[in-house]
Amino acid sequence: MKKILIANVGSTSYKYTLFDIDANGASTELVRGGIERVTDYVSAIEESLQDLKGKGYESSAIDAVAFKTVLGKDVSGLREADDTVLKALEDMAFVAPAHNPPYASAIRAFGKVLPAARKIALFETSFYQWAQPGWKRYAVPESWDKAGIRRNGFHGASHKYAAERVAELCGEPEAAESAKMLYIDNGPKKLAKPFRVINCHLGGSSSVCGILNGAAIGASMGFSPQSGLPQNNRVGDLDVMAVPFAMDALGISMEEAVKQLSKEGGLLGISGVSNDMRDIFEAANKGDERAKLAIEVQTWTARSYIGQFMAQLGGVDAISFSGGMGENNPWLRKEILKTFESFGLKLDDDKNNACTRKKEGIISADDSKIKVVTVVADEEIVIAREAAKFLSK
Repeated sequence: MKKILIANVGSTSYKYTLFDIDANGASTELVRGGIERVTDYVSAIEESLQDLKGKGYESSAIDAVAFKTVLGKDVSGLREADDTVLKALEDMAFVAPAHNPPYASAIRAFGKVLPAARKIALFETSFYQWAQPGWKRYAVPESWDKAGIRRNGFHGASHKYAAERVAELCGEPEAAESAKMLYIDNGPKKLAKPFRVINCHLGGSSSVCGILNGAAIGASMGFSPQSGLPQNNRVGDLDVMAVPFAMDALGISMEEAVKQLSKEGGLLGISGVSNDMRDIFEAANKGDERAKLAIEVQTWTARSYIGQFMAQLGGVDAISFSGGMGENNPWLRKEILKTFESFGLKLDDDKNNACTRKKEGIISADDSKIKVVTVVADEEIVIAREAAKFLSK
């Protein structure tokens, strides 16, 4: 058994989970905690280690610290969080400004505070390594593609967990096992009975992912976490020519344009109320037209990506929802799915309304041709399992 600490790093927050886990994935969650308003990761990490010590776990017993790194230049997969990883994160900091600098800082901080523990990075892009070139490639000049401008996909750990859990809940053990073994085998299994899932990870950051036999075929996010569905305050999909046009029309610099699209866009930019769907829903119910529009844009975009992946998969066996917004809002799930009734999807209103506050399960009617599932995402266990496999090698 190995003690593996999962470091979930935000721009001003640090959440940690300690697992006891073996190379086969058998695990016990020992401690879960978090610190908000972090300004110094060394101090935050030292505070978390004191918390662990107070609960009976000495820092010297920690075998490894694992990180859910987002995007690295020419680097992906599961690997030592060494100088190569740090440089790869820093080289893509402009593309992922909310994620890469905090993770680089945290990795360095752990190097000082826990020098003996192994540092392991599982990149969010790893889940998409078997996706087809038709999804990965943009219609850009060859020199752009060689520079690394291609679709990467994100929320890998969340979508991977959904692939496993949805298969389990739907009684598809072979597909569940295929999903669990994905990172250590040479690609996805070819199953006698293919299992097709579309997972909607909806939260402060949202994406839709098409999954075949546990492996991603593509996702709504592309080169950066800016793309796809509207995010809490990030723009989502946008025509490339809109940026130079806005710079000229509004008299703003490239730096200001990027700032507005990454901090003042998304659900906040449309609604003018909040970047939180709970606040937007409340405002919409009071008649706020911009709030209503924000909901319409979000649901329209989600439906569009579900339809896209249905076409690429040749149908779908299950549509699932994860993330805080997807797990806790029955009305949002119903609104997104309302146009799929013509494909034989039937939502069970009672089951749907019962799935909130960390409850999961099948929420479609028994005679629905497409199963609908809510999943309580557990990214930490995915990262812990993969780190344990990595250590065993």
